[in-house]
Amino acid sequence: MSPKDASSGGAGPFSPARIVVTLLAVLTIVFICVNTAEVTIRVIIPKVTMPLWAALLGVFLAGGLCGAYLFRRRAAR
Repeated sequence: MSPKDASSGGAGPFSPARIVVTLLAVLTIVFICVNTAEVTIRVIIPKVTMPLWAALLGVFLAGGLCGAYLFRRRAAR
C-alpha cells in the first residue's frame, strides 16, 4: 500500500480529526455570533469602528483561506 492510500483513513466521513475540526468550527461560529458589541480596531493605521462579530468573522475567514492555501501547497508536493 502506498503512503497516500494509508493516510486516506478508513473511518469514512466521520474520522476523529474531522469531528474535532467541525466542532471547533461550530464553536468559533457560536463565539462570533454572541459577540455583537461595537469595537474600535486599529487596521494598520486607521481606526475602524465595527461590530465585533464582523471583525471575528473576517479573521476566521482569513485564517481559513491561509490554512487552505498552505494545505493545498503541501498536498501538491
